[in-house]
Amino acid sequence: MTIPTMMRAVTASAPGGPGVLVAQEHPTPAPGPTEVLVKVAAAGVNRPDCLQRAGRYPPPAGVTPILGLEMAGEVVAVGREARRIAKGDLVTGLVRGGAYADYCAVDERNALPVPAGLTMVEAAAIPETFFTVWSNVFDRGRLAEGEWFLVHGGSSGIGTTAIQLAAAFGARVIATAGSDEKCAACERLGATRAINYNREDFVEVCREIAPEGVHLVLDMLGGDIVERNWAVAAVEGRIVQIATLHGASDVDFRTLMVKRLTHTGSTLRPRDVAFKAAIADALRAKVWPLIEGGRVRPVIDATFPLERAADAHARMEGRGHIGKIVLTV
Repeated sequence: MTIPTMMRAVTASAPGGPGVLVAQEHPTPAPGPTEVLVKVAAAGVNRPDCLQRAGRYPPPAGVTPILGLEMAGEVVAVGREARRIAKGDLVTGLVRGGAYADYCAVDERNALPVPAGLTMVEAAAIPETFFTVWSNVFDRGRLAEGEWFLVHGGSSGIGTTAIQLAAAFGARVIATAGSDEKCAACERLGATRAINYNREDFVEVCREIAPEGVHLVLDMLGGDIVERNWAVAAVEGRIVQIATLHGASDVDFRTLMVKRLTHTGSTLRPRDVAFKAAIADALRAKVWPLIEGGRVRPVIDATFPLERAADAHARMEGRGHIGKIVLTV
């Protein structure tokens, strides 16, 4: 096929609300030596995209201002040193930017084959959440079979992924969410108990169902939730912080010390290709069989065409979604 020199892509005209997103012509990227160029079929929408659009999460130095951290599509060109992936392959990939576009370049080590049985929309919803959950829950958080695992925002893309993977590997899952509908969705995905934080105190419920304490907490909220996470944690429990949507925390460290807790955290986007490649290899070996066997599947809330990226961001920021929001290209 002939690759056009120009393509459609979505950027923010200025920091602001969803209305600042514009789809316009941009040069089509050329794949670097170890990259492949993908004709994008679908691109996932994630919270960091909204933060970037608002001017609160700028892309790393040298990264395109085109939004989007994950996509799926057909490989149409390969770099001169690329050996794992060939033209015509269907892949899903994790990128540091550029996925909201007709074409996107990705290092072949950060791309994976589309799992058998998945649509391109479902495949595009995998990389950002599955890479994040594997890195933080299983690598950094060391979640083990039989342990109690608490995930906040259980109905989000991260949450729905974390619930399914934790349950698949034998953990007992508690999730928090903001409505009875969202809680029911969490329990259908494998949570032992979902807590509606608008009606229940998650500290009280966790203490009731896991009196020995929660072994691992995955938190994207921060703020006043931090000390409450420490309150429900088991002795020598772990807390992994992946975002601070509630802002900074003013904490009393005595609980941390008395329980000998480990509170750690990480970000994924700035990490190098090699770090993400190791996660990709682990996912292909340990998670792809679960997906292809039907035990784990990305949850799709809604799809929007590329030119309606503003509506997709409004849907995410409205907090009514369950699972992933995806742009179709």
